[in-house]
Amino acid sequence: MPDSPDQPLRSLARRLRLDLAPLRESRDFRLLIGSGLVTTIGTVITMVAVPFQMKQLTESYVAVGLVSLAEFVPMVICGLWGGAIADARDRRRIVVVSELGLCLTSVLLLVNALLPAPRVWLLYVVGALAAGLSSVRSPSEQAIINRVLPLDRMTAAFAIQGLVRNTAMIAGPAAGGLVVTTLGPAGSYGIDVATFLVSLALLVRVGAVARSQDATPASLRSMAEGVRYALRRPDLMGTYLVDIAAMAFASSNALFPFLAEDLHAPKAIGLLYAAGGVGSVVASLTSGWTNHVHRHGLAVIVSATLWGVAVAVAALMPNVWLVFLFLAVAGGADMVSGLFRGTIWNQTIPDEYRGRLAGIELLSYSTGPMLGDARAGLMAQFGGARFSLGVGGLLCVGAVGLMAAALPRFRRYDARTDDHALAERSRRATEPAAG
Repeated sequence: MPDSPDQPLRSLARRLRLDLAPLRESRDFRLLIGSGLVTTIGTVITMVAVPFQMKQLTESYVAVGLVSLAEFVPMVICGLWGGAIADARDRRRIVVVSELGLCLTSVLLLVNALLPAPRVWLLYVVGALAAGLSSVRSPSEQAIINRVLPLDRMTAAFAIQGLVRNTAMIAGPAAGGLVVTTLGPAGSYGIDVATFLVSLALLVRVGAVARSQDATPASLRSMAEGVRYALRRPDLMGTYLVDIAAMAFASSNALFPFLAEDLHAPKAIGLLYAAGGVGSVVASLTSGWTNHVHRHGLAVIVSATLWGVAVAVAALMPNVWLVFLFLAVAGGADMVSGLFRGTIWNQTIPDEYRGRLAGIELLSYSTGPMLGDARAGLMAQFGGARFSLGVGGLLCVGAVGLMAAALPRFRRYDARTDDHALAERSRRATEPAAG
């Protein structure tokens, strides 16, 4: 019987469709994803409420901006330390205790908001504490996911994580704005506390994850060992350096208020902020094709280059909808880059190093956007928002090209032949099935 005329379209749709196998196959992965979704929604609501309350209390731009600065140092220190303890202790317990700590920080914010005169300093202290706890939690969570799924499900798992995270980041700010303007900061923090309680109820049901027999006690020495391991792996260094370069040159969220004004659409600022997330969601939903790609290093390079090109083109667009379109394309490219970076990490890093390297990964994808906003603001002082956006995109393309030329082993990485990937597959084949 001959194929129907629409058979090629059906085949293409199947190839693009988001791979849900990790959700079907692993109960623990379902619990972790559910916890992550609930936690992210509550956290985004609080992310809206804290600057709102700080503005209410101080009416100071500087005071609001310092909230993010207060979170930076704890994020760096705790990200590295969180990776070290993830390789030394019970990862599930670390995630649960960190989540409980985050819940208590929201309780502190709630109590402070209910005071007749809320304390400004407490917003900074609690923000720093929450950033530290979140950075401790993240490496252990990623290390658990690596253990509850087969290695060939890692790309699909990252796509699902990205879909959940970016959907929450698109809907969360709108919900957060509605909640804080209707119920006030206290109402926002109360909802966040409730989401943490739901998240904890899911996390405690995650099965125990066996510790590596070669677990290294957490110490400065073990952290340094993790850094040395990364430095010995050009393929890993490529994932970090390309992402930092791409974000430092082309991430430009700080320009959006000025860009919206330049486009004569000041009310569309939210649209610009949401564009990257929309592109990421579309990329996640159509990520089935990524399971058939094996040259992950080259895929990261191509995706990061496309990110820079799309940002540069967005700077030339004459109206807000075309700018939104190309910023969405950039967000999709960044999501695809993240999928392949995550696949390299999870398919090649031995379990005894997984937590420490997850801490380094956290820093690599967190510091880039911060540097990017600083770069964007400085360049905009000289040439305006469009100049900064466009030149940043072109610098990104150039920087990624230099990285590709300087790291041939990263450029040629192939999951089918790479020694580290083969060793991990061989080791996991001898272990009992997880989760």
